Formats: sequence, structure tokens, C-alpha cells
Amino acid sequence: MGSGTTLVEAKLLNRNAIGVDINPQSVSISETNLKFQYDTSSQIYTKQGDATELTFMKDSKIDFICTHPPYSNIIKYSKDITGDVSLLTIEPFIEKMRKVAAESYRVLKKGKMCAVMIGDIRKYGKVVPLGFCIMQCFLDAGFINKEIIIKEQYNCKSTDYWQNRENNFLLLAHEYIFVFQK
Repeated sequence: MGSGTTLVEAKLLNRNAIGVDINPQSVSISETNLKFQYDTSSQIYTKQGDATELTFMKDSKIDFICTHPPYSNIIKYSKDITGDVSLLTIEPFIEKMRKVAAESYRVLKKGKMCAVMIGDIRKYGKVVPLGFCIMQCFLDAGFINKEIIIKEQYNCKSTDYWQNRENNFLLLAHEYIFVFQK
């Protein structure tokens, strides 16, 4: 759940929401960000947990899933939390995301949607199409791909370099939002 932005929006839209994050610091930050007065009847929950094991949720009970996982060892979200996917290299990261996809499929109601935002990465001078690898994890779990949205990233290290070029390429300056349906 990161800093809880999605939970704040759910509260403002009067929607019930559950935020899960493996990092207790993220849970604490999210809870702090949710402490504002707003006339709502929504119920917002935060939980420290691992998205590969959502055992506290029953099968087919969730209406919508929105997730933005870290990108395989690019920005570390903790130093040593067991299960933190931001600490994993590419192959173990993809394997963990297979489990996240399976759990997401299990808890989501039939016909409902799951949105996953992720981008590609560069390792050792080569592009790794991480976004499409993760898309495949969700397809393998049983989801149907309803839409692929390409979102421009801001504040990328390479954006300034490529924007000032004659051809105006923006290499790896985007993220995908995959919209899946169960």
C-alpha cells in the first residue's frame, strides 16, 4: 500500500478498502495519512502482510484490486524484511509475482477487475521487459487482459537526456497499467 494514496482516495470516494504492505513502516505512514476528518461511512483497513499469502481474505470477496509492486531490486523498500520483493533479482521477483497473481485471482470476485502498474527495467545495459513478464504471470493465473495503458513516468534519470534529442525518444520513461478481469 506504500504511503496509502489509494486508501486515501477510497476514503474520499466513500469506498471500503483494505491496504496490505509487507513493510510495517508503510503501514504506519498509511495510517497517519488516513487520519483526516471526512464525512464518510467507508471502512478502511491497513494490514501488514505479504500479497503472496492473503489468508485473512476469503475466496471471491474483493471487488477491485489495485497494485503497484516495486520493480525487482531497483528501489529497495526495506533493508532486510523477509518477503520484500524489492530485494529480489529478476527471476525470484517474477516467481513471487506469480504467487501474487494467484492470490489476487483467488480473492477477486468473478467478473471484477485487477489493475497492476509496473514498468520495464534495464540491467547491465540491456532492457528487461519486466512489465510484460508480470502481465504473463497474471494471464497464467487465469485473468483476461482487458486493457494496457501506457503511462509516462516523470522524474526518470534518462528523460532529460532523451527529451533534448532531435527524435525525442523517451526510453524506459513509461509504466504499464495492465487492467485484468477475472
